[in-house]
Amino acid sequence: MKQLWAPWRMKYILNEIDKNTGCIFCQFPKANDDEKYLIPYRSKECFVILNKFPYNNGHVMVVPYQHTGDYLELSEEVLLDMQRTIQKTIQVLNAVMRPHALNIGMNLGRIAGAGIDDHLHYHIVPRWDGDTNFMPVIADTKVVSESLEDTFQKMRNEFQKLFQK
Repeated sequence: MKQLWAPWRMKYILNEIDKNTGCIFCQFPKANDDEKYLIPYRSKECFVILNKFPYNNGHVMVVPYQHTGDYLELSEEVLLDMQRTIQKTIQVLNAVMRPHALNIGMNLGRIAGAGIDDHLHYHIVPRWDGDTNFMPVIADTKVVSESLEDTFQKMRNEFQKLFQK
């Protein structure tokens, strides 16, 4: 039997993330340490952050700075900026990851699947032909073949090249 070593997943599996420290989507951008918190791009109303527990390589989230779990509370300005940032993120992912397709969506509420339900965020998950294999089905394990740091560097460089001239 072969073993897959992915020790960073244990915090997620055991739910050891300290939920008493406040909202990560509020705290991380305020820290102004984008490399540490894997934030490759910021716009006026939102930011892009790599998912620390990705479903696939290049899994990112587009998050408004506004702290709310209610989609109806977002202004037109925030909604438009988020949609434009999603477009930019697609362009960057296409350039650096070359996915065959993308899943884009938002889970509204814990019952709908939101892991952080008090701060809205869109997920963008790159997909490739054949990226679903026996590992998730048989072993409940997903193989992510590139480090978050390497993906962050590629994405940040491409965002800067395309949008932060």
